[in-house]
Amino acid sequence: MDSPQRIASHLARNLASLRHARSLTQESLAKSAGVPRSTIANLESGDGNPSLTVLVKVAHALGSPIDELLAPPRAKVRKWAEADIATMRKGRGVTIRSLVPEPVPEEMLTVMDFDPAGAMRGTPHLPGTREFFTCLAGRVTIFVAGQRHDLAAGEVLAFPGNVPHSYQNPDGGRAASGVSVVILAKSAENF
Repeated sequence: MDSPQRIASHLARNLASLRHARSLTQESLAKSAGVPRSTIANLESGDGNPSLTVLVKVAHALGSPIDELLAPPRAKVRKWAEADIATMRKGRGVTIRSLVPEPVPEEMLTVMDFDPAGAMRGTPHLPGTREFFTCLAGRVTIFVAGQRHDLAAGEVLAFPGNVPHSYQNPDGGRAASGVSVVILAKSAENF
């Protein structure tokens, strides 16, 4: 069993690594976890002696299990079963699920599966947001500010995410699918 000093060292290294991998500052992680920034700084220096509550908050904010924070360094490998990845139905016949099941700051990465003739409206985002949709199978039509764009498998459409947009599978007999990548604009409060 590792000594408390070694566990603190593992926590420091793992916390910094996970925070950097998610492009988070100490301040943004602290805000997300609901703890002072100095707590994050102390944990990353190996000087912290966190309570279980603090560890739970930080692990949750990182989207990681507590054991990943405390474990000796190892390859950061994790496998999710299909049933463990949240899905939701939107619009008429469209299933959305995360492409990456861990938090990705300032981006939304989703797989969109369209039933035959499935359709949904997109959610407008802040000005400066950019969206990319890659059609993986079938055909998908995207309307952006009233303009129609037809995509076949392998084609990509990029468009501003702050304008009205919608998606539809124009084929009433076959399913379609694609990947949506939304690069969110920063709000004024994030500057």
